[in-house]
Amino acid sequence: MMERADSAQKLYTRMRLWEFPDQYVIEPTDGSCGSSLSVSRVDGSMKLIDELPQCSSIRVPKIRTIFGVIGLLKLVAGSYLIVITDRESVGSYLGHPMFRITSLKVFPCDHSVNSSPLEQQKKMEAEFSGLLNVAEKTSGLYFSYDTNLTLSAQRLHALGDESKLLPLWRQAEPRFLWNNYLLEVLIDSKLDPYLLPVIQGSFQNFQAAIGKDIVDVTLIARRCTRRTGTRLWRRGADSDGYVANFVESEQIIQLNGFTASFVQVRGSIPLLWEQIVDLTYKPKFELVKLEESPRVADRHFLDLRKKYGAVLAVDLVNGHGAEGRLSEKFANAVQQITGDDVRYLHFDFHHICGHVHFERLSILYEQISDFLDQNGYMLLNDKGEKMKEQLGVARTNCIDCLDRTNVTQSMIARKMMESQLRRLGIFAAEETISSHPNLDESFKIIWANHGDDISTQYSGTPALKGDFVRYGQRTIQGIMKDGWNALLRYYLNNFVDGTKQDAIDLLQGHYIVSVSRDMTPTTQKGGLEAVASFPLAFSLVLTGFFFAALSLRQARYDLRHLFFSILWASLSIAIAGFVRANGRIFCNRPRLHKPRS
Repeated sequence: MMERADSAQKLYTRMRLWEFPDQYVIEPTDGSCGSSLSVSRVDGSMKLIDELPQCSSIRVPKIRTIFGVIGLLKLVAGSYLIVITDRESVGSYLGHPMFRITSLKVFPCDHSVNSSPLEQQKKMEAEFSGLLNVAEKTSGLYFSYDTNLTLSAQRLHALGDESKLLPLWRQAEPRFLWNNYLLEVLIDSKLDPYLLPVIQGSFQNFQAAIGKDIVDVTLIARRCTRRTGTRLWRRGADSDGYVANFVESEQIIQLNGFTASFVQVRGSIPLLWEQIVDLTYKPKFELVKLEESPRVADRHFLDLRKKYGAVLAVDLVNGHGAEGRLSEKFANAVQQITGDDVRYLHFDFHHICGHVHFERLSILYEQISDFLDQNGYMLLNDKGEKMKEQLGVARTNCIDCLDRTNVTQSMIARKMMESQLRRLGIFAAEETISSHPNLDESFKIIWANHGDDISTQYSGTPALKGDFVRYGQRTIQGIMKDGWNALLRYYLNNFVDGTKQDAIDLLQGHYIVSVSRDMTPTTQKGGLEAVASFPLAFSLVLTGFFFAALSLRQARYDLRHLFFSILWASLSIAIAGFVRANGRIFCNRPRLHKPRS
């Protein structure tokens, strides 16, 4: 009976997508005997069919191979089918094959919109379609046909036998299920074999020899979808305590039949705060509804305690300036949280470690080692029995929860892995990862890649300070690369990320589009914002200075040119000053403001 139940929930691993004039048909081609899925091109409605429609000899349908259905997104009057058109095998997770999505494709089911007389409706649909083109480029998406990637090894082990027989989407942790919203229509239609859970994050894996033993190391990141978005458009927490850039990182080692798992998390400072782009390199931090801070922080830590147990909040931000004021508010909010299972520690990373002395993180480790020893990690023996359980989690943050955070988390993970290898009798009491060059190099690489993946999804660039994680020391090339990535972040944050944020909100269901909604175009701008264009303003400033320089060269022959030179220069300075004073309206801003109710 268990075998039948298990096989009934098997996901289709390879399919053929037929593009007929009135419908898309998805036909399983992996040897399964299941029915094909028909998706109407008129309204996106779905049904199972046993036979393919008859092909017209005049118009032969396009056919392509796909590897999974991401889901269906319903917009104004049309829907969009999103499928996986290419994948890459990236290794195995707890013995199960793991894949990274390398190509997504969006198929419109919008015939009803095309035939609609409402021009406004067509215009809105065109705008949303443009956002989906951005969504097709989403990075860091992973899936497995055989196991639940949204749960840590400890939570997976804790699942009851009945739960393990449920379809993967039923087992999934909703906050880490990237296509949770997109699957709703398929779930309502009871299309279990097509319901493929996807996570966003990172996956790294390597094997290394330690004497006669082979250790298998996996590092997986799971990004929370509750407050997902881009670096400067998603900061802090929402009113429910969900924070931006919340990522669960799990390091798993498998050795001689034993499995050890260690989980840590990162996430933005859990207060209501913003840092709205305004063309400055470092926009001001703005605390919103300060009186709500204790309640929001309390909800955040209550959620963490329910899921992970005890919590150690490691705050790495500067102790002075704007970061210091934010850190002070964070510390005050945590002090008001009742219970002995929440601990706050401030460690001024930049003051103590500077830009090169990251080995001084040993000072931090001395302060948190008691918590890590007490709350430990999960350990399964060679029979799959739990010998040890992780009872708490270290929660690390800086401002972005990227660069300083990744350096710190990799240090904690290194210490924990050494502890695990001593417990398993592989390391002697004073032995470390550094004493095994191959293991040490592979460990550094996976954590550097891990940090780059998480950073790219949030900020658009690889992590800064990555050379220390990758090579164990700061390098001239690494510092120069950090400078370039910092400039690139500035450009993306100011001129690209608003549109990217809209695309994320659309896919995650944070903005619901329906025919009943007011049909005012979402991108309608008023006043100065309607004409504000940074490229135009920049061109005018350069043109003004060019003519000012040209006139100045002629001033020695005719003093009137000095007047024109001053006039052109003044005009350029005035335009530059206006742009600087009204920086926010010259940036690329999100347009979808109404949240999901």
